[in-house]
Amino acid sequence: NVFNEYTYTLETIIQAGQKGMAITYVPIRTNGYLRPSRLVKSISSYVQRSIFTIIRIFMTYQPLRFFTMLGSVPFGLGFLLCLRWLFLYFTGTDRSHVPSLVLAAVLLIIGVQLWILGLVADLMSVNRKLLEDVQLRLRRRDIEQSNF
Repeated sequence: NVFNEYTYTLETIIQAGQKGMAITYVPIRTNGYLRPSRLVKSISSYVQRSIFTIIRIFMTYQPLRFFTMLGSVPFGLGFLLCLRWLFLYFTGTDRSHVPSLVLAAVLLIIGVQLWILGLVADLMSVNRKLLEDVQLRLRRRDIEQSNF
């Protein structure tokens, strides 16, 4: 199933790779330049849309890995701020450094929430795979019934 409305090529190649399918190529001949492309306005816009497509596919097919990596950034920063606060607390500085402790708590919470979001998205991904399997079986059954 292709979800991207911009171009199916990139998404199809990545989906095939995720499912372990073999990919081959067919040599083609291109037409000469007749008019500006309706699909690609500029190279930078194409690269930007392609990056968005790759991130979206990564989120769809490997959500636990994606959100674990994403959540590790704020969690790691929050953990470092906690270590800094503990160091300053035990070395006995005059200032309380409560703002850094509050920021650390917020970053830790954001990181944990992203990890939990990854778990939920992973469960949804399993459900999507099951639905794809059901859809494939129904299509095969419809084809078999139409042949009789």
